[in-house]
Amino acid sequence: MKIKDTLNLGNTKFKMRGNLPVREAEWQKQWEDNDLYEQRLKLNEGHPRFDMHDGPPFANGNIHMGHALNKISKDIIVRYKNMRGFYAPFVPGWDTHGLPIEQQLAKKGVKRKELNMAEYRQMCHDYALSQIEKQRQDFKRLGVMADWNHPYITFQPQFEAQEIRVFGEIYNKGYIYKGKKPVYWSWSSESTLAEAEVEYKDVEANSIFVAFKLIDGKDLLDTDNTYLIIWTTTPWTIPANEAICVNPKFDYSLVQVNDKKFVVATGLLEKVAQEIGWDEYHIVKSFKGSEMEYMKAKHPIYDKESLVIEGFHVTLDDGTGLVHTAPGFGADDFNVGLKYNLPIFSPVDGQGNYTDEVPELAGMFYQDVDKLMLEKLKACGALLKLKVFTHSYPHDWRTKKPVIFRATTQWFASIEPFRQQILDEIDKVNFLPDWGKIRLYNMIKDRGDWVISRQRAWGVPLPIFYAEDGTPIVTPETIEHIAKIFEKEGSMAWFTKTAKELLPDGFTSSHSPNGEFTKEKDILDVWFDSGSSHTAVMAQRQELSYPADLYLEGSDQYRGWFNSSLITSVAISGKAPYRQILSQGFVLDDKGHKMSKSLGNVIAPNDVIKQMGAEIIRLWVAGADTTSDVAVSQDILKQAAESYRKVRNTMRFMLANTSDFDPKKNTVPYDEMSGVDQYMEVKLNKLLAECLDAYDHYDFTSVYKNVFSFLSNDLSSFYLDFAKDVLYIESEDGQARRSMQTVIYDFLVKLAKLLTPILPHTMEEIWSYLKEPEKFVQLTDMPEVQHFANENVILSNWKRFMTLRSDVLKALEDARNKKVIGKSFEAHVILYPKADTAELLESLNADVRQILIVSDLTIENETKMPQNVEEFATAGIVVEHAQGDVCPRCRRTTNDFCKNGSLSNLCSRCADIVLKNYPQVSEEGLEE
Repeated sequence: MKIKDTLNLGNTKFKMRGNLPVREAEWQKQWEDNDLYEQRLKLNEGHPRFDMHDGPPFANGNIHMGHALNKISKDIIVRYKNMRGFYAPFVPGWDTHGLPIEQQLAKKGVKRKELNMAEYRQMCHDYALSQIEKQRQDFKRLGVMADWNHPYITFQPQFEAQEIRVFGEIYNKGYIYKGKKPVYWSWSSESTLAEAEVEYKDVEANSIFVAFKLIDGKDLLDTDNTYLIIWTTTPWTIPANEAICVNPKFDYSLVQVNDKKFVVATGLLEKVAQEIGWDEYHIVKSFKGSEMEYMKAKHPIYDKESLVIEGFHVTLDDGTGLVHTAPGFGADDFNVGLKYNLPIFSPVDGQGNYTDEVPELAGMFYQDVDKLMLEKLKACGALLKLKVFTHSYPHDWRTKKPVIFRATTQWFASIEPFRQQILDEIDKVNFLPDWGKIRLYNMIKDRGDWVISRQRAWGVPLPIFYAEDGTPIVTPETIEHIAKIFEKEGSMAWFTKTAKELLPDGFTSSHSPNGEFTKEKDILDVWFDSGSSHTAVMAQRQELSYPADLYLEGSDQYRGWFNSSLITSVAISGKAPYRQILSQGFVLDDKGHKMSKSLGNVIAPNDVIKQMGAEIIRLWVAGADTTSDVAVSQDILKQAAESYRKVRNTMRFMLANTSDFDPKKNTVPYDEMSGVDQYMEVKLNKLLAECLDAYDHYDFTSVYKNVFSFLSNDLSSFYLDFAKDVLYIESEDGQARRSMQTVIYDFLVKLAKLLTPILPHTMEEIWSYLKEPEKFVQLTDMPEVQHFANENVILSNWKRFMTLRSDVLKALEDARNKKVIGKSFEAHVILYPKADTAELLESLNADVRQILIVSDLTIENETKMPQNVEEFATAGIVVEHAQGDVCPRCRRTTNDFCKNGSLSNLCSRCADIVLKNYPQVSEEGLEE
C-alpha cells in the first residue's frame, strides 16, 4: 500500500475551467425545459409581493453593454427577491413605435409616401417584431430569468387600448388641449420632439448686433437718428421679428456715437462698446426699461414695425439688454407675445424651409436664410457687428441634426393644473441615489406643457375626431369605443376604417349637422406609449400590481420614462407609478468615452459571451458602482474573469474535499466543533447578514466585495490554507475532519445560494454536486442568518488571534529571508506571549500550531524571553528550523516518529491514523 492511498485527497468532477460559452447555454435549456421561472413563482404564491416594472428598451438592433447592465441588474434583484420568499414576477417589455424604425425602413429603400398607411405600418410592425426576437434571445443568453413568452409590447392591441383609455382620462380632466406654440421641431425627422428626445452639442453660430431705427419714442426719446440695438444668435429668424423686449427693472442708456444715438442696457454698455468698436461715446440720458414700453422701431429689412415690450426673461448675461423677439420661433418670445397679442408668425415648414409667407425666401432652407440675412443687414447698414461663437445647441437625439423652435399647432398635455400633486407624489418616492429626487423634482417644477402629438406614421393615433366646423370630438363614449376596437384589431384599425366606422353607432354632434367627421392624422408621442405602461401592464396583468415597487433605468430617464410615467399616473390616479426609483450611470470605455464605432471602442455583449461567457458580464455588473458612469473595456472584463476563476477554484476545492461528506450522517453539531470551526461559522453568518442587507438595498457592489474578501482572506489565505492538514491527513471519519467538512459544506450551500442572483449558471453547476433535496438552487431560499452563543466574544478573540498570526507571519518571512527556513512548515516557532495573548491562546480551543502551518510550536512564559528576541505587540517571537526529519505523509518536520518498525518512517500522529484505518499495514508497511 502506498502512503498516498492513506490520504483523503479531494476529488470532484467539477472542472477547473468553466467552459462558460458552452455550459451556460446548456443550463439555460434546462431552466427552460423545467419551467424554472414558473416553478419559482409557484413556490412563492401567497407571499408578500415585489413588483419591478421593466422599462421597455427600443426594439432596434442587438443589445449593447448598457442593455446588459440594465437587464442583469434587474435580474439580480428579481432572483434575490424570489429567493427571499417574495412573489416577484418579471415581465419584460419593448418600446416599438417611433422614428427609429421608420428610419431603418428608409435605409432599406422603403419610401413611406409611396405606400398606403396600412402597408407601411405593417412593414414597421414586422420589422419591430424581428428586432424583439433578436433582443429576446440576447437577453435570455445573459441568463435573465423572466416571462419571455409573455412580454408586453407597445404595439400589442391590449396595450394600445389601455393607452387610449389613459389619454381619454387625462383629456376628460381638462389637461389636454390643442394650441399653437413654439416646440422643438426636428426638420430632419419632420416632427416635434419631446424634451427627452433632445440632446445638446456645441456648435458654431453667428452672433450679430443689429440696429432697429426708432420711429416712436413715446416722448422720452427723439427719433432723429436714434436706434435700438438688438443681439441675436439666429439671424434666420429676423424676418419673423415682431417686437423688441426690455427688462422693466433694468437701467438703459441713450448713447451718442458720432452722429447717431443708440439705446443699450447700462449694465452692458461697456461690453457692447468694446464688441462693436466704439472708440468714443457719451451717455445722453438714462431711464428704466419700464419707460420704453410701447415704443416702436422700424424693421431694418421689411416694411413692418417692431413693438417695444417688457419681459423678465431679459438678462444682462450677454447681448445688449434688448432682445429680438419672434413669437413664432421661441418659447420666451411666444409667452411675452401672448401678453401683447403679437402675431405668432412662423414662416418655416416641417422640412426647415421658408414658406411663401415671405415670398423672397420661399423654399430656402433656414440655414441658408441665415447667410442671406447677414448680407441684407450689412447692405442696409443695420449690421453693427458679426461674430462667430461656440455655444450649446439642441439636436435631435436620433438624427443628430440641430432642431429649431417653431410655432406649430399641436396637442399638449398641460402640467400646471396638477403640478403640485406630482411634486407631492415625488416626496413619497424613495430614490437611489438620493440626488435623483432633487433632479426629478426640479424637472417637474420647471417643466412646460408636454407636446404629445407627433407628425409620424408608426405609432398610436391620437383618438380625436373633428366635426364639420373643426371642433375636436373626444368623449368618454368615443374613447371607450375606440379602445374596444383596438383591443380586437390594434391601432391599425384607425388607418383602415373610416371615421364613421370608428365612432359609436348613431353618434351625433351639433358641430356636424350633416353627420360628417374626420380623423386626427397625428400620432401620440412615444413617451406617452411607454409612459402609459403602468396602466397598460402593471394595473392590467393579474400577476402584477400597481404601483410598482421599483423602476430601474439609466439616469437619462429622469427626463424620459420616469418623468412621463409619473405625469400620466398622477393625472389619472393621483399617485406615482413607483415606490422606488433606482437610476444607474452610463456605460463608457475605460477612458470615459461613449461607445462609438468610429472610436473603435464598442464592446458587444454577444462577443464577450462567445469569448468568456455571460457570467463574466454578470460579474462585471455586480462589481460596478452604478451610482456614476460605469467603465468597461477588455482589461476590465479580464479582471472580472480573474475574479470568476477565484470563485470557481475556491468552490472547487471545497467541493473536492466534501465529496465523501453526507450532511445527514456526518454533520458535527456547532457545540462539538473546534474553536476555529466555530469562528468560521460565525464569520460566515456575519457575511450573510452583510450581504443580505446589501441585496436589500440593491447594493450589488458590497455583495461582490464582501464575498470576494471572504473567499480570498478568510478562506483561501486562512482557513483552507491549513485545512489540508486536517482534510487530507486525519481519519476519513475523524471528528476534526468531519467538523471541518461540516463548516465547508455549509460554506458551499450558503455561498451557492448567496451568489445565485449574480452567477446563476455557475451556482447551478455547483448545486448539482451538493447533496441537497432541491434539484435547482434557484428553487431554494436565501440562507437565514444564524446567531450563536458568545458570537461577539468569538469574533473579538479571533480578531486578536489574527493580529498574533500576522506577527508570526512577519517573523516567518524574516526567517525565510535570512535562509533560516524555506517553507513555513520547516519552522519551529517559539512564542513569548504577553499576558493577555497567553490567556487568549488558552481560550481558543484550537490547534494553534496547525493553524500557523508550522512544524513545531513552543509557548513560553513571557518572563523567560531572552533579550535578543524580536518583540511584537502580541508576543516575542523566535523562528528556528524545526529539528528532526520530515514525515512523508503529513510533511511535518519532527523527532516524534513511530516506534513500529513497519511504520517507523511516519510520525506518531500519522502512524496512529494509518493503523486505526488500515491495520494491515502493521505487517505490510507502506511504500512512499
